Amino acid sequence: MSTDTPGAHRGQDAHDPLQDWKNWHEQRVAAVSEPYGPLSLTGTHWLSDHPEGRLPAVPGTWRENGDEVLLTATAQDGITVDGQPLTGEIALTADNGPIPRSRVAAGDRRLVVLRREGLWAVRDFDPDAPARKDFTGIEATAYDPRWAVPGTFRPYEETRSVQVRNADGRERGLGLSGELAFELAGTAHTLQVAVEGDGSLWAVFADATSGKDTFRFRFLRPSAPGPDGGVTVDFNRSLLPPCAFADHFICPFPPPGNTLPVPVPAGERNLLGH
Repeated sequence: MSTDTPGAHRGQDAHDPLQDWKNWHEQRVAAVSEPYGPLSLTGTHWLSDHPEGRLPAVPGTWRENGDEVLLTATAQDGITVDGQPLTGEIALTADNGPIPRSRVAAGDRRLVVLRREGLWAVRDFDPDAPARKDFTGIEATAYDPRWAVPGTFRPYEETRSVQVRNADGRERGLGLSGELAFELAGTAHTLQVAVEGDGSLWAVFADATSGKDTFRFRFLRPSAPGPDGGVTVDFNRSLLPPCAFADHFICPFPPPGNTLPVPVPAGERNLLGH
């Protein structure tokens, strides 16, 4: 999931939550506008859509081969792998490292091999992408303590997978590990969440502002719950999903039950000018 979820969770500073939120917001703006941040994604090309191996505007020939992708290139393609020019063929697996250090490059572009539910794709990150050049900032609501509430994580006996629509129009499985229970203005609510590798939680949610005053859905990343399941649910740190920055991300939409019936105007709302 983390591939489509930019901006790691930052712990709160109990002494000055407003200043801590300002720092978090500044770090988020800096992260998404980095040369290989989400604004630089210019394409996600599924190899199954291009059986001939030629991807739109991407040099080389790319073909699936079971648990590998075979990349063939000539000197004219200008592709490098691990910093060395590629002439001939090489077998690749999914590239899970930081994008700036991706194995495959074409000039300043980074070509990242991706696998989702058994399907292979190549993502094209270009620092000269128009979206990155046009970026002016993230519209966000300043910190309000009313939107940071205590919650309880209730794990499922085993992880569930539900089919949800993704931003590219396809349906894919979304793994869910439990539910997060909390109250807003005295009313009880729950969100289905996943547990990340570091123990932190991850939710895809919408609310009464979604598609109006805020983006159509957002992400929430609470820290790892305590031994009793206790965790702070801080909507001040609601995140725009990667597909808010580039159309080529495949962000999952909220699963059933994750649309809150109340407005949550806190946190990131949209890109400035949108």
